[in-house]
Amino acid sequence: MRRAILRRMLLRWDDVASGRADNAHGHMVEIIGWMAVADVAEAHSYFLLTPEPMCCIGCLPGDPRHCIEVFSAVPLRSDGEPLHLRGKLARLTDDPAGWLYQLRDAVTVAPPLPMLGPARLTRRSMIAIGTSLALASCTNGAPAPQAPTSAAPANPEPNTDAARQMLQAVATVDAHSHAGHVFDIKRPVGDVSAPMRDGGMAVICLAIVADTPVTRILPDRRIAAFRNPAPGELYAWSGTEFRRAHEIVREQKLGVIEDAGALKAARSDNPSVVIAAEGADFLDRSLNRLDEAYELYKLRHLQLTHYRVNDLGDIQTEPPVHGGLTDFGAEVIRGCNARGIVVDVAHGTYDLVKRAASVTTKPLVLSHTSLSEKPSARSRLISPDHAMAVAGTGGVIGIWPPVWAFKTIPAYAAGMARMADVVGVDHVALGTDMLGLTTASAFDTYRSLPALAAALLQIGFNAEEIAKLLGGNYARVFDASMA
Repeated sequence: MRRAILRRMLLRWDDVASGRADNAHGHMVEIIGWMAVADVAEAHSYFLLTPEPMCCIGCLPGDPRHCIEVFSAVPLRSDGEPLHLRGKLARLTDDPAGWLYQLRDAVTVAPPLPMLGPARLTRRSMIAIGTSLALASCTNGAPAPQAPTSAAPANPEPNTDAARQMLQAVATVDAHSHAGHVFDIKRPVGDVSAPMRDGGMAVICLAIVADTPVTRILPDRRIAAFRNPAPGELYAWSGTEFRRAHEIVREQKLGVIEDAGALKAARSDNPSVVIAAEGADFLDRSLNRLDEAYELYKLRHLQLTHYRVNDLGDIQTEPPVHGGLTDFGAEVIRGCNARGIVVDVAHGTYDLVKRAASVTTKPLVLSHTSLSEKPSARSRLISPDHAMAVAGTGGVIGIWPPVWAFKTIPAYAAGMARMADVVGVDHVALGTDMLGLTTASAFDTYRSLPALAAALLQIGFNAEEIAKLLGGNYARVFDASMA
């Protein structure tokens, strides 16, 4: 009996992190995780397996307690879904690369059930995973489900026409967008307004990127700062990007949202932007530059940090330096509160968010992320506690759509539902990171907005809740920030 159990031993990631997996050395084990690769290929025979999906190439895992080296029996495809693998586990000693475990001659097992973790199951959760449950039961030898006796399909296609009509009546908002390649000044400007009109997107938070000149993909595959900026360098760079954003506005006849009334009135037949900055690095410790950006460039949405540990605080993808939010970061938050600028804590550490929540008098936004029960080191995902710290201010969390997290639009809708189950439907928003992701996106055009609304309808949200998720919640935070 013991040998039979070992042949089917299912490892938990807690066992890997704690070292208890040492006891399985030399045995056949099974484990569920995500493929992390350093190169682009259709299939891979060598990769790292991680407990959470890798959010971008900058988050390639480096902690040997949170990954397993995998040598597969045949090349396996990387499609953004979790892998259920079986292979022989080896505990390594004195490995030149520092890895602790290998899974050798690995093969895939029947697809696992959705990895929702301990989050509570709700009606929406059950609807969202129902198809996966049916597929899993079929692959495990259970009888195939019988055809429904009714003429109506058991799982009807989303009604995008009804969703499109619903969107026309609301101010839809994307809390984080780089549409038009706004931050890439070497590329021609792309079409922003037509996809917004076609899809029913009324407002996007059009974000410049303040730290671009001093960040790049390093040899260890992380996106990080590779040098310190010269005095005034990021201020000058950001000015160029702000002006490019306004060129997009003028050329494509977009509106610029400067107050809460304009956002509430916005509709997709006359789309608009909220001028935003990803990273406050251009401030160079000067609150006067916050006033300048507010007045000259109409800045109304400021993300404190990006891929560089700056004067405001620590970031998720680098070791902490400041212990969270700095005193200057707290001054900037107070300055934003006083001027009417939305404070965005995306990319900031949990410690940064906790202090930001204690400083701000207005709701916070975390514009683009998704939920993880236990985010791995350098992950851009957030824990339920992290999410609750934002929601506790009355704020909102924007869910983003990279394919490693959500392969399809229905899966993306389910990810929004999962966050809503944790923080409540009043605290979830759309944050597409349009044209800013380093991987493919399940939502790569605003023309897909009706399909997303239809998918939300299909998993149990009503029209009022969808209006909140796709714009109303952000509009509420924007309104409160202006007050």
